[in-house]
Amino acid sequence: MEQEQDPISFETSPDRYRHWRLELRGDGARLIWDVQESRPLRPGYVLKLNSYDLGVDIELADAVQRLRFEHPEVRAVAIVSGKERVFSAGANIHMLASSSHAFKVNFCKFTNETRLAIEDACARSGQRYLAACGGVTAGGGYELAAACDEILLVDDGSSAVSLPEVPLLGVLPGTGGLTRLVDKRSVRRDHADIFCTTAEGIKGQRAVDWRLVDAIAPKSRFDGLVGERLARLAAASPPKSGPGLVLVPLNLKKSADGYAWSLVDVAIDRAARTATLRLRGPAGPPPADAAALRREGCDNWMLRLFRELDDAICRLRFNEEEIGLWLIKTEGDADLVAAHDAAMQRLATSDWLAREVILLAARTLRRLDVTARSLFALAEPGSCFAGSILEAALAADRTYALDDPARPVRLALSPLNFGALPMGHGVTRLQTRLPRRSEEIAALAKRVETGEPVRFDARAATEAGLVTIAADEIDYDDEVRLAVEERTSLSPDALTGMEASLRFPGAESMGAKIFGRLSAWQNWIFQRPNAVGDHGALKCYGKPERPSFDWKRT
Repeated sequence: MEQEQDPISFETSPDRYRHWRLELRGDGARLIWDVQESRPLRPGYVLKLNSYDLGVDIELADAVQRLRFEHPEVRAVAIVSGKERVFSAGANIHMLASSSHAFKVNFCKFTNETRLAIEDACARSGQRYLAACGGVTAGGGYELAAACDEILLVDDGSSAVSLPEVPLLGVLPGTGGLTRLVDKRSVRRDHADIFCTTAEGIKGQRAVDWRLVDAIAPKSRFDGLVGERLARLAAASPPKSGPGLVLVPLNLKKSADGYAWSLVDVAIDRAARTATLRLRGPAGPPPADAAALRREGCDNWMLRLFRELDDAICRLRFNEEEIGLWLIKTEGDADLVAAHDAAMQRLATSDWLAREVILLAARTLRRLDVTARSLFALAEPGSCFAGSILEAALAADRTYALDDPARPVRLALSPLNFGALPMGHGVTRLQTRLPRRSEEIAALAKRVETGEPVRFDARAATEAGLVTIAADEIDYDDEVRLAVEERTSLSPDALTGMEASLRFPGAESMGAKIFGRLSAWQNWIFQRPNAVGDHGALKCYGKPERPSFDWKRT
């Protein structure tokens, strides 16, 4: 069954949720995880024991996003189960076993991006999360719990937390589970070793002693403990003023060869295995103040652009597995882009909504960074690679620019290029693009800070390191054509490993480790017969026969 080949939509809303319910209680909220067994994303498996598939996680991602924009009054969120004696059994094994390799890896990537969005909300949006594990918490269920500020476990003699993927399935716990254990929760590596190879998991006081959970309570006192800890988290989070912003549906038009939103278009060339993403700059001036930003609502240019780009990235990842090269183009006024960026940066110092818009842009760009597709940016006449849109070019593996004095190309910097939109390992894309040039970057930042326009034509952008190759009107088309043809002729597996290694130079963060290891280890393990062969652990799960392993190690 090739369920992942059918088009997948990433848009939903609370009135369409099948598996989650959101309850608002003053400055607290509860996300109730109650998976409907008979309503998987694709037919062919049953979502027992609060196990989840991509459809469940799409709803969770939407809920986390809406809490940030629509409910600024919420300062703490408890994730609780709607089922007795189980929090979650994790990712649905039969869904994984029946999915393609690309789907499995992208599924792991999406779930980790959702968990990172929760951690981003905790760290930057003043919405703290607590996992109330009122029963068995296994695999991806524990991984979600580990993304929260606190994990509470019921102490009933049978409920345990576990990452059983290695002993049961012959795969890794999404790599995020392993990394959060040792990097975030500071679990000792020997304890983590036992934990990750013990299928039945760890329960009770030992789970607390090993830092796998933060507190336990018997069933009679568990709800009280959850309420107390949730109130404490809410009290420690600063309040926000002003109403929330309802996220209206995106206006998407689909065709056989692409997608079109209001500010983002995607044109797919299946024969060439390329997709051209065109991003449009703003048509008018930026909002003058917070009141104007709220009047614009979801029509705010930056919010609209990055919501649409985020949707485009997700759809291309899952629905277009063979489209290996994305060509990023822009059109508009670079000065207007820089002006919008400057206005949003200024408003963000005092307005939570402006901050949330910038944080959404940052998350979308980080999703682009870790996408396992080649990225080329093309700066051509009429383009507007400036500020926040320039970040897409800085995320690209290469940038080509047309150097034609009769039709000049202009790139520009804005305040957002200097820290507001960091990559997953915490540094800016300028710092990644220009290693050992910190003094030059600091000088550029100072110029932008004073309000001086910082613009580059194609040749100057190449000299400054913002463009890979600038070619004149005679050579440009051939230069790009040959680069595209060469790139799409190379091994996708080799390119994925190469790109993941080159995109994140320097020190690692927890997020950078998760996605770097996801690209390497999950790509390898998910193709090995030990996991997915006819007698592999994934295929034998739930059957009477034991898996058959090739015992050789590399």
